[in-house]
Amino acid sequence: MKLIAPHFLTHSVKLLVGLSLLASLTACNNDMSDLEQYVQNVKEKPASPIDPIPEIKPYVRFIYPGHELDPFDSKILAPDTVADPGNAIMPDPTRVPEFLESFPLDSLRMVGTLNQNGALWALIRIPDGAIHRARLGNYLGKNHGKINKVEETKVIVQEIVENGFGGFKERENAIALSDLKDVKK
Repeated sequence: MKLIAPHFLTHSVKLLVGLSLLASLTACNNDMSDLEQYVQNVKEKPASPIDPIPEIKPYVRFIYPGHELDPFDSKILAPDTVADPGNAIMPDPTRVPEFLESFPLDSLRMVGTLNQNGALWALIRIPDGAIHRARLGNYLGKNHGKINKVEETKVIVQEIVENGFGGFKERENAIALSDLKDVKK
């Protein structure tokens, strides 16, 4: 059995909700004097001056020296393939390479030093874990690196590398003493 609410009951509920909504809206205050006072105060303030337009500096043309030709011509950027005859830096092609020259310098690790008969030797670990001795004057690395100095904490190497223009230049490099955790056991 269904209960059906009388029609007048639903109508009166709608009327009651509408009246309460109307009463709440009429309860709002229409006093906007504080807002009007704020707007009046803002309008009475003098306007702040506008910053002047910044001065535009004129374009100054820069002429690059030696670029009388087309700057986009790739021949300008091509390296000079002729070696500088005045450059005396050159690897010795007749020298027999030493064992440690068969490894790149960054793959070699200094793991310690050995003082033998007053000469300080560096203990160098190669990638497979074997340790080799090297001293002042020995060569190591792929770039004709000659040991110039052996210290307790590093080996200073003078390498001969290509300069990109068909010649060679010297570059100083070093192998620092590695941490014990880097040493393979």
